[in-house]
Amino acid sequence: MRRLPIYFLIDVSESMVGEPIQQVEEGMAAIVSALKSDPHALETVYVSVLVFAGQAKTLVPLQEIVSFYPPKFPIGSGTSLSKGLSHLMAELKANVVKTTYEVKGDWKPIVFLFTDGVPTDDCQKSISEWKQNWQKAANLIAVSFGEETDIKVLSDLTDQVLNFKNTNPQAYKEFFKWVTDSIKTSSISVEKSSAGFELAKISGQTLSKIDLTKPAPVQQKVDDNFVVLNGKCQNTKRPYLLKYKKSISPSSFKEMPLTTRSYELVGAYQVDQSYFELADQSKIDQRVNTQELIGVPPCPCCGNHIAFAVCSCTKIHCIGQEKVSKCAWCGTEGTYGQGKAGIDVNRTQG
Repeated sequence: MRRLPIYFLIDVSESMVGEPIQQVEEGMAAIVSALKSDPHALETVYVSVLVFAGQAKTLVPLQEIVSFYPPKFPIGSGTSLSKGLSHLMAELKANVVKTTYEVKGDWKPIVFLFTDGVPTDDCQKSISEWKQNWQKAANLIAVSFGEETDIKVLSDLTDQVLNFKNTNPQAYKEFFKWVTDSIKTSSISVEKSSAGFELAKISGQTLSKIDLTKPAPVQQKVDDNFVVLNGKCQNTKRPYLLKYKKSISPSSFKEMPLTTRSYELVGAYQVDQSYFELADQSKIDQRVNTQELIGVPPCPCCGNHIAFAVCSCTKIHCIGQEKVSKCAWCGTEGTYGQGKAGIDVNRTQG
Protein backbone atom coordinates (compact mmCIF):
# COMPACT_ATOMS: atom_id res chain seq x y z
CA MET A 1 0.00 0.00 0.00
CA ARG A 2 1.39 3.39 -1.02
CA ARG A 3 1.41 5.93 1.78
CA LEU A 4 0.50 9.62 1.77
CA PRO A 5 2.93 11.11 4.34
CA ILE A 6 1.62 14.21 6.16
CA TYR A 7 4.16 16.20 8.16
CA PHE A 8 3.27 18.95 10.62
CA LEU A 9 6.21 21.30 11.29
CA ILE A 10 5.07 23.47 14.21
CA ASP A 11 6.64 26.56 15.76
CA VAL A 12 6.70 26.08 19.55
CA SER A 13 8.67 29.24 20.37
CA GLU A 14 7.75 31.35 23.41
CA SER A 15 5.33 33.53 21.44
CA MET A 16 3.13 30.44 20.95
CA VAL A 17 2.75 29.91 24.71
CA GLY A 18 -0.79 30.09 26.11
CA GLU A 19 -3.89 29.91 23.94
CA PRO A 20 -2.10 29.36 20.57
CA ILE A 21 -0.35 26.15 21.62
CA GLN A 22 -3.42 24.92 23.52
CA GLN A 23 -5.54 25.40 20.42
CA VAL A 24 -2.96 23.57 18.29
CA GLU A 25 -3.13 20.61 20.70
CA GLU A 26 -6.93 20.56 20.51
CA GLY A 27 -6.79 21.03 16.73
CA MET A 28 -4.46 18.07 16.26
CA ALA A 29 -6.82 15.93 18.33
CA ALA A 30 -9.76 17.03 16.13
CA ILE A 31 -7.80 16.26 12.93
CA VAL A 32 -6.89 12.76 14.10
CA SER A 33 -10.42 11.99 15.28
CA ALA A 34 -11.90 13.03 11.92
CA LEU A 35 -9.31 11.17 9.83
CA LYS A 36 -9.79 7.95 11.83
CA SER A 37 -13.40 7.88 10.65
CA ASP A 38 -12.53 8.48 6.99
CA PRO A 39 -11.95 5.25 4.96
CA HIS A 40 -9.72 6.91 2.33
CA ALA A 41 -7.50 8.50 4.98
CA LEU A 42 -7.27 5.25 6.95
CA GLU A 43 -5.87 3.46 3.92
CA THR A 44 -3.32 6.03 2.81
CA VAL A 45 -2.51 8.73 5.41
CA TYR A 46 0.56 8.53 7.64
CA VAL A 47 1.23 11.44 10.02
CA SER A 48 4.30 12.85 11.76
CA VAL A 49 4.62 15.88 14.08
CA LEU A 50 7.86 17.87 14.24
CA VAL A 51 8.42 20.95 16.41
CA PHE A 52 11.02 23.70 16.43
CA ALA A 53 12.06 26.57 18.69
CA GLY A 54 15.78 27.21 19.26
CA GLN A 55 16.22 23.49 18.50
CA ALA A 56 14.06 21.01 16.58
CA LYS A 57 12.81 17.52 17.46
CA THR A 58 10.35 14.83 16.41
CA LEU A 59 7.33 14.59 18.70
CA VAL A 60 5.58 11.84 16.72
CA PRO A 61 7.47 9.75 14.12
CA LEU A 62 5.72 8.95 10.84
CA GLN A 63 2.96 6.41 11.53
CA GLU A 64 -0.39 5.28 10.21
CA ILE A 65 -3.33 7.39 11.33
CA VAL A 66 -5.03 4.54 13.23
CA SER A 67 -2.00 4.35 15.60
CA PHE A 68 -1.61 8.12 16.01
CA TYR A 69 -2.34 9.82 19.31
CA PRO A 70 -2.07 13.64 19.59
CA PRO A 71 0.99 14.71 21.57
CA LYS A 72 1.45 17.28 24.32
CA PHE A 73 3.36 20.20 22.83
CA PRO A 74 6.42 21.68 24.58
CA ILE A 75 7.55 25.32 24.47
CA GLY A 76 11.14 26.33 23.65
CA SER A 77 13.25 29.46 23.42
CA GLY A 78 13.94 31.04 20.03
CA THR A 79 12.52 30.49 16.53
CA SER A 80 15.18 28.65 14.52
CA LEU A 81 13.40 27.98 11.24
CA SER A 82 16.69 26.75 9.78
CA LYS A 83 16.90 23.95 12.35
CA GLY A 84 13.22 23.17 11.82
CA LEU A 85 13.72 22.85 8.06
CA SER A 86 16.92 20.83 8.44
CA HIS A 87 15.18 18.43 10.79
CA LEU A 88 12.21 18.14 8.41
CA MET A 89 14.49 17.32 5.47
CA ALA A 90 16.34 14.69 7.52
CA GLU A 91 13.01 13.07 8.46
CA LEU A 92 11.80 13.09 4.85
CA LYS A 93 15.05 11.56 3.64
CA ALA A 94 14.97 8.83 6.30
CA ASN A 95 11.29 7.88 6.13
CA VAL A 96 9.74 8.63 2.73
CA VAL A 97 9.97 5.64 0.38
CA LYS A 98 11.10 6.59 -3.12
CA THR A 99 9.79 4.90 -6.25
CA THR A 100 12.24 2.47 -7.89
CA TYR A 101 12.02 -0.18 -10.63
CA GLU A 102 11.11 -2.74 -7.95
CA VAL A 103 8.92 -0.68 -5.60
CA LYS A 104 6.22 1.94 -5.94
CA GLY A 105 7.16 4.53 -3.39
CA ASP A 106 5.08 6.86 -1.26
CA TRP A 107 2.94 9.61 -2.68
CA LYS A 108 4.47 13.07 -2.61
CA PRO A 109 4.56 14.18 1.07
CA ILE A 110 2.46 17.12 2.25
CA VAL A 111 4.00 19.46 4.85
CA PHE A 112 2.00 21.94 6.94
CA LEU A 113 4.26 24.58 8.50
CA PHE A 114 2.66 26.62 11.32
CA THR A 115 4.48 29.70 12.65
CA ASP A 116 3.44 32.93 14.35
CA GLY A 117 6.56 35.09 14.34
CA VAL A 118 9.98 35.97 12.97
CA PRO A 119 12.91 33.53 12.60
CA THR A 120 15.66 34.36 15.08
CA ASP A 121 18.40 32.92 12.85
CA ASP A 122 19.59 33.08 9.25
CA CYS A 123 17.62 30.41 7.42
CA GLN A 124 18.60 31.16 3.79
CA LYS A 125 20.97 28.17 3.58
CA SER A 126 18.22 25.79 4.72
CA ILE A 127 15.72 27.39 2.34
CA SER A 128 18.16 26.94 -0.56
CA GLU A 129 18.65 23.29 0.41
CA TRP A 130 14.87 22.82 0.51
CA LYS A 131 14.44 24.35 -2.94
CA GLN A 132 17.21 22.22 -4.40
CA ASN A 133 16.25 18.86 -2.91
CA TRP A 134 12.60 18.94 -1.83
CA GLN A 135 10.65 21.73 -3.51
CA LYS A 136 9.52 19.39 -6.32
CA ALA A 137 9.49 16.27 -4.17
CA ALA A 138 7.07 17.56 -1.50
CA ASN A 139 4.13 19.94 -1.17
CA LEU A 140 4.69 22.61 1.49
CA ILE A 141 1.94 24.88 2.83
CA ALA A 142 3.16 27.64 5.15
CA VAL A 143 0.54 29.09 7.51
CA SER A 144 1.08 32.35 9.37
CA PHE A 145 -0.72 32.42 12.73
CA GLY A 146 -1.68 36.10 12.89
CA GLU A 147 -0.29 39.19 11.16
CA GLU A 148 3.23 39.37 12.64
CA THR A 149 4.98 36.59 10.71
CA ASP A 150 8.00 37.20 8.45
CA ILE A 151 6.17 36.75 5.14
CA LYS A 152 9.32 37.26 3.03
CA VAL A 153 10.93 34.16 4.51
CA LEU A 154 7.80 32.07 3.97
CA SER A 155 7.43 33.27 0.37
CA ASP A 156 11.06 32.32 -0.30
CA LEU A 157 10.18 28.84 0.90
CA THR A 158 6.89 28.18 -0.92
CA ASP A 159 4.22 29.74 -3.12
CA GLN A 160 1.53 28.37 -0.78
CA VAL A 161 1.54 30.98 2.01
CA LEU A 162 -1.68 31.47 3.97
CA ASN A 163 -2.73 33.76 6.80
CA PHE A 164 -4.80 32.27 9.62
CA LYS A 165 -6.64 34.93 11.60
CA ASN A 166 -6.42 33.30 15.04
CA THR A 167 -8.94 35.63 16.64
CA ASN A 168 -11.00 33.24 18.80
CA PRO A 169 -11.55 29.54 19.60
CA GLN A 170 -14.14 29.19 16.81
CA ALA A 171 -11.58 30.42 14.26
CA TYR A 172 -9.20 27.67 15.40
CA LYS A 173 -11.94 25.06 14.94
CA GLU A 174 -12.62 26.30 11.41
CA PHE A 175 -8.92 26.34 10.58
CA PHE A 176 -8.26 22.79 11.74
CA LYS A 177 -11.37 21.59 9.91
CA TRP A 178 -9.84 23.10 6.76
CA VAL A 179 -6.60 21.19 7.43
CA THR A 180 -8.60 17.98 7.94
CA ASP A 181 -10.62 18.53 4.75
CA SER A 182 -7.42 19.21 2.80
CA ILE A 183 -5.91 15.92 3.98
CA LYS A 184 -9.14 14.07 3.12
CA THR A 185 -9.34 15.50 -0.40
CA SER A 186 -5.67 14.71 -0.97
CA SER A 187 -6.13 11.11 0.20
CA ILE A 188 -9.00 10.72 -2.27
CA SER A 189 -6.93 12.36 -5.00
CA VAL A 190 -4.04 9.89 -4.72
CA GLU A 191 -6.43 6.96 -5.14
CA LYS A 192 -7.51 8.48 -8.45
CA SER A 193 -3.84 8.48 -9.51
CA SER A 194 -3.83 12.26 -9.81
CA ALA A 195 -1.45 14.76 -8.20
CA GLY A 196 -2.33 13.71 -4.66
CA PHE A 197 -2.43 17.28 -3.46
CA GLU A 198 -5.69 19.18 -3.23
CA LEU A 199 -6.35 21.88 -0.64
CA ALA A 200 -9.88 22.41 0.62
CA LYS A 201 -11.70 25.63 -0.23
CA ILE A 202 -10.45 28.68 1.68
CA SER A 203 -13.14 30.69 3.50
CA GLY A 204 -11.46 34.10 3.28
CA GLN A 205 -12.58 35.17 6.75
CA THR A 206 -10.60 32.73 8.85
CA LEU A 207 -7.98 31.79 6.26
CA SER A 208 -6.70 33.70 3.24
CA LYS A 209 -3.79 33.75 0.80
CA ILE A 210 -1.11 36.27 1.71
CA ASP A 211 0.01 39.09 -0.55
CA LEU A 212 3.60 38.06 -1.28
CA THR A 213 4.51 41.55 -2.50
CA LYS A 214 4.63 42.75 1.12
CA PRO A 215 8.06 44.34 1.87
CA ALA A 216 10.52 42.24 3.84
CA PRO A 217 11.14 43.16 7.49
CA VAL A 218 14.61 43.90 8.81
CA GLN A 219 16.36 40.74 10.03
CA GLN A 220 16.37 40.62 13.81
CA LYS A 221 17.64 38.29 16.53
CA VAL A 222 14.44 38.38 18.53
CA ASP A 223 10.76 38.35 17.61
CA ASP A 224 9.84 41.96 18.37
CA ASN A 225 6.09 41.34 18.20
CA PHE A 226 6.22 39.86 21.69
CA VAL A 227 8.32 40.22 24.81
CA VAL A 228 8.66 36.94 26.69
CA LEU A 229 10.48 36.72 30.02
CA ASN A 230 11.71 33.52 31.66
CA GLY A 231 11.11 33.25 35.41
CA LYS A 232 11.42 30.53 38.03
CA CYS A 233 9.11 29.84 40.95
CA GLN A 234 10.67 30.53 44.36
CA ASN A 235 8.69 27.68 45.97
CA THR A 236 8.48 24.91 43.35
CA LYS A 237 11.64 25.83 41.37
CA ARG A 238 9.63 25.28 38.19
CA PRO A 239 10.24 27.59 35.21
CA TYR A 240 7.52 29.82 33.80
CA LEU A 241 7.09 32.41 31.05
CA LEU A 242 5.63 35.92 31.19
CA LYS A 243 4.22 36.90 27.79
CA TYR A 244 3.61 40.48 26.63
CA LYS A 245 2.23 41.53 23.23
CA LYS A 246 3.29 44.69 21.36
CA SER A 247 0.85 47.60 21.41
CA ILE A 248 1.26 50.74 19.28
CA SER A 249 -0.61 53.85 20.49
CA PRO A 250 -0.82 57.46 19.28
CA SER A 251 1.48 59.85 21.14
CA SER A 252 0.01 62.44 23.51
CA PHE A 253 1.87 65.17 21.60
CA LYS A 254 -0.80 66.70 19.33
CA GLU A 255 1.71 68.79 17.40
CA MET A 256 3.65 65.75 16.21
CA PRO A 257 2.06 62.61 14.63
CA LEU A 258 4.11 60.13 16.66
CA THR A 259 3.33 56.74 18.12
CA THR A 260 4.50 55.02 21.30
CA ARG A 261 5.29 51.34 21.74
CA SER A 262 4.52 49.30 24.81
CA TYR A 263 3.93 45.64 25.61
CA GLU A 264 0.73 44.54 27.34
CA LEU A 265 0.53 41.43 29.51
CA VAL A 266 -1.01 38.38 27.84
CA GLY A 267 -0.44 35.93 30.69
CA ALA A 268 1.92 33.80 32.78
CA TYR A 269 2.43 30.13 31.93
CA GLN A 270 4.16 27.13 33.50
CA VAL A 271 6.67 25.30 31.30
CA ASP A 272 8.70 22.18 31.98
CA GLN A 273 12.38 21.33 31.54
CA SER A 274 11.90 20.61 27.82
CA TYR A 275 11.83 24.40 27.45
CA PHE A 276 15.61 24.47 28.05
CA GLU A 277 16.18 21.41 25.82
CA LEU A 278 14.54 23.20 22.89
CA ALA A 279 16.32 26.52 23.56
CA ASP A 280 18.86 28.09 21.23
CA GLN A 281 22.21 27.53 22.95
CA SER A 282 23.84 30.68 21.53
CA LYS A 283 23.91 33.62 23.95
CA ILE A 284 21.83 36.57 22.80
CA ASP A 285 22.03 39.68 24.97
CA GLN A 286 18.61 41.26 24.41
CA ARG A 287 16.95 43.42 27.04
CA VAL A 288 13.75 45.36 27.57
CA ASN A 289 13.05 48.15 30.04
CA THR A 290 10.36 47.41 32.60
CA GLN A 291 8.71 50.77 31.84
CA GLU A 292 7.72 49.33 28.45
CA LEU A 293 5.86 46.43 30.10
CA ILE A 294 2.27 46.82 31.26
CA GLY A 295 0.96 44.36 33.84
CA VAL A 296 2.40 42.07 36.53
CA PRO A 297 0.74 38.65 36.95
CA PRO A 298 0.78 36.23 39.91
CA CYS A 299 3.04 33.20 39.78
CA PRO A 300 1.45 30.46 37.61
CA CYS A 301 3.23 27.75 39.62
CA CYS A 302 2.51 28.55 43.29
CA GLY A 303 0.14 31.54 43.24
CA ASN A 304 2.55 34.08 44.78
CA HIS A 305 1.05 37.49 44.10
CA ILE A 306 4.06 38.81 42.14
CA ALA A 307 5.78 36.75 39.42
CA PHE A 308 8.09 39.59 38.36
CA ALA A 309 10.81 40.12 40.98
CA VAL A 310 14.30 40.78 39.62
CA CYS A 311 17.26 39.41 41.57
CA SER A 312 20.74 40.96 41.64
CA CYS A 313 21.74 38.10 39.28
CA THR A 314 19.33 39.82 36.77
CA LYS A 315 17.00 36.80 36.61
CA ILE A 316 13.28 36.78 37.43
CA HIS A 317 11.44 34.85 40.13
CA CYS A 318 8.22 35.15 42.14
CA ILE A 319 7.70 36.60 45.61
CA GLY A 320 4.87 36.42 48.13
CA GLN A 321 4.22 37.92 51.56
CA GLU A 322 7.46 36.64 53.14
CA LYS A 323 9.87 39.25 54.52
CA VAL A 324 12.96 37.60 53.02
CA SER A 325 12.82 35.98 49.60
CA LYS A 326 15.23 33.54 47.96
CA CYS A 327 16.10 33.67 44.26
CA ALA A 328 15.19 30.36 42.61
CA TRP A 329 18.09 30.76 40.15
CA CYS A 330 21.14 31.68 42.24
CA GLY A 331 19.95 31.20 45.84
CA THR A 332 20.56 34.81 46.92
CA GLU A 333 18.35 35.90 49.81
CA GLY A 334 17.06 39.43 50.30
CA THR A 335 14.16 41.79 50.71
CA TYR A 336 12.36 43.40 47.77
CA GLY A 337 10.78 46.79 47.24
CA GLN A 338 9.29 48.69 44.34
CA GLY A 339 11.62 50.96 42.35
CA LYS A 340 10.45 54.26 40.87
CA ALA A 341 12.53 54.02 37.68
CA GLY A 342 12.51 51.28 35.09
CA ILE A 343 15.30 48.74 34.85
CA ASP A 344 16.55 46.67 31.91
CA VAL A 345 15.80 42.95 32.16
CA ASN A 346 16.84 40.04 29.97
CA ARG A 347 14.24 38.87 27.47
CA THR A 348 14.03 35.62 25.58
CA GLN A 349 14.27 35.40 21.80
CA GLY A 350 10.53 34.81 21.41
